Amino acid sequence: MTRINFYSGAEIDRAAPLRRDTAWISERLAAPNARVLPVWREKNFISFLDRGEAQPQIAWMSPERAASLSDGPPSFLLLGEKDGVPYFAIDLSHLEESDSSLEQGNFVGLRDIGGALDQAEGALLSFAKGLIHWHERHPYCARCGSATEPRDAGHVRVCINEECKTSHFPRTDPAVIMLVYQGERCVLAHNRRNPSPMYSTLAGFVEPGESLEEAVAREVHEEVGITVGQVRYHSSQPWPFPGNIMLGFHAEAESTEIVVEEAELVEARWFDRDEIANAASTNLKLSRSESISRRLIDDWVAGLV
Repeated sequence: MTRINFYSGAEIDRAAPLRRDTAWISERLAAPNARVLPVWREKNFISFLDRGEAQPQIAWMSPERAASLSDGPPSFLLLGEKDGVPYFAIDLSHLEESDSSLEQGNFVGLRDIGGALDQAEGALLSFAKGLIHWHERHPYCARCGSATEPRDAGHVRVCINEECKTSHFPRTDPAVIMLVYQGERCVLAHNRRNPSPMYSTLAGFVEPGESLEEAVAREVHEEVGITVGQVRYHSSQPWPFPGNIMLGFHAEAESTEIVVEEAELVEARWFDRDEIANAASTNLKLSRSESISRRLIDDWVAGLV
């Protein structure tokens, strides 16, 4: 359980106490080794996808280069520091996709390449994508409706209304994700969001006034009609699609009859442990390799419950 899940593990100092220090931020942006991670319409800037390299990488920019591409004064978002290198992100969504100034890389959806990235780089891309997604969707104050502006190196938005001045912080929506099992069998489902028949664990958002264990039991019963007993926490995973934290569990079933919630699921059924262990040879398609869903499945198959 000591292994961390993908999209975490950036191993950076987020420098939260220094985010309000504008002089320090300016100094770090002026550092010769400063790196900027561009995001374009929720896609990340990646290099080497068309050069035959085994692993795609972040196509970093210098602050000067990123500023030259910005639409007006650049708004740099601090990600943090690692080994003396400052990391920032910037939203370049105003650019046209065919802009010739971006020849050193391609904007690519994180879902398309996530599992092929170095883990630390995948975590940085997740961080930048989630932060920019939040900024894009919160230009106005939820309290009074006035415009907001970024502060603290992009980690707060403050209402510009002098009578309000409400501070808004990046949000992460908690969701439970769970492998339901009984003995040598577990439940996997084909969600309607996936056009091809891929089988994964059950999941759902935590509701107000609900514990994580209660959310697990409720979601399992709503989606497949099964009652669960003991619920064991496994691990968590940031999931930047768009801004969730997945809280993983193994849940022991107390009933076995499946009643599928057809609004969300195409199918759900019991799978034997051996059937899942031999998925590759039988063309049984399971969750993506970098997902916590797949780790919950793999650890159960390996007896790590």
